Amino acid sequence: MEASPALSRIGLAGLAVMGQNLALNIAEKGFPISVYNRTTSKVDETVDRAHNEGNLPLFGQNNPRDFVLSIQRPRSVIILVKAGAPVDQTIAALSAHMEPGDAIIDGGNEWYENTERRIAEATGRGLLYLGMGVSGGEEGARYGPSLMPGGSHQAYTNVQDILHKVAAQVEDGPCVTYIGEGGSGNFVKMVHNGIEYGDMQLISEAYDVLKNVGGLSNEELGEIFAEWNKGELESFLIEITADIFKVRDDLADGFLVDKLLDKTGMKGTGKWTVQQAAELSVAAPTIAASLDCRYLSGLKEEREKAEETLKQAGFKEVIGSVTSGIDKKRLIDDVRQALYASKICSYAQGMNLLRAKSVEKGWGLNLGELARIWKGGCIIRAVFLDRIKNAYQRNQSLPNLIVDPDFAKEMVQRQAAWRRVVGLAVSAGISTPGMCASLSYFDTYRRGRLPANLVQAQRDLFGAHTYERVDRPGAFHTEWTKLAQKSGSGVGALN
Repeated sequence: MEASPALSRIGLAGLAVMGQNLALNIAEKGFPISVYNRTTSKVDETVDRAHNEGNLPLFGQNNPRDFVLSIQRPRSVIILVKAGAPVDQTIAALSAHMEPGDAIIDGGNEWYENTERRIAEATGRGLLYLGMGVSGGEEGARYGPSLMPGGSHQAYTNVQDILHKVAAQVEDGPCVTYIGEGGSGNFVKMVHNGIEYGDMQLISEAYDVLKNVGGLSNEELGEIFAEWNKGELESFLIEITADIFKVRDDLADGFLVDKLLDKTGMKGTGKWTVQQAAELSVAAPTIAASLDCRYLSGLKEEREKAEETLKQAGFKEVIGSVTSGIDKKRLIDDVRQALYASKICSYAQGMNLLRAKSVEKGWGLNLGELARIWKGGCIIRAVFLDRIKNAYQRNQSLPNLIVDPDFAKEMVQRQAAWRRVVGLAVSAGISTPGMCASLSYFDTYRRGRLPANLVQAQRDLFGAHTYERVDRPGAFHTEWTKLAQKSGSGVGALN
């Protein structure tokens, strides 16, 4: 369709694959949509796709003015362009033709403070603004993503009917909700991506242990992950992992996964998540470990040289001594339990980060509802998100998922298997930083007393930082060195 006979209900600017797919999804749900891209070939391509995919009500526009004016008021325009300066440029080009009461909806992976700056700028011009996280990749955008809109509630209300139809649908409603004010939508999407980093790292560690300690083939791994996807681990990431192990290489013998370079790329949302956790004093060790692993994976040449250097220094692989006589069936079941328990810790960290930010900013985030909208459409969609939703519905002030009665039972039931897997991996020289970080998090969080008393004593000794006592109130300072010398138990007392 070339020219729209009537005004479109909504507009979308930025027609890379995600933009095209979201526009086609909106059109397919019966909402006439105008589309625009600086490169006009992308507009033609999208119009052609709309024609070929069912004569959908999608209308191409070739300049910002015609695009904006083709949309009914109050206008709502989604922009899907690269985060940063391109967003500001697109806003400038479009807002020149927009009127008070019109809304801009940024669907990119944007840093939340950029969204808050743009909200202030838009408000100054009488425009409404939403920063909307979109998860589910290209497939999700086309057939039903998870949507996380935050910012102007009025802007959300204006497009609520569209978003409800376009989002992934699960048994308790569409995978979209109004997140909160300011940059909350972008922040929630950022943490979603941080949890995704953790999930992917943990799955890769399960693969590493099963392959290198258990000696399992790709065919066996494909079957195991497919089987796991029928139980408590059922999720998008487990499902696609099963598929990956089935794909043979069309350029050489064997399976494609074995030919892939072991260097992981990243866009930055995982790093932002870890930075925010540090800013807010929230422990997120599983997510941090996954980020560290991506950095280390990038040092491919250094790692290969290190392997050689350490061999020359006398390092001998210990994996052989561990793998002989291993009970494969038990190992597979242990790894399944270790993966599940580790995932709970990773999600607990993400949820606690969301809560801390919500308190700091006054966003009033509903953690149960966030778990619900992640049940479909998005990359971390998983059956156990329903149980996370229930945990927060039972107790809105739940301090940590680990202490929800249901999850607590599961952690206790799985901890023996979890410890066996981590211990086995350590003995075999296989690094499992995500599982180790999750287990350390669990073991630290569940202990009523930690060795932090010694750290406080050290801080007081060298910096007079003072300390509190367990048996009486107040702040105390001790002249540790003087007292140690006086009692004759100074340095060297053991000699």
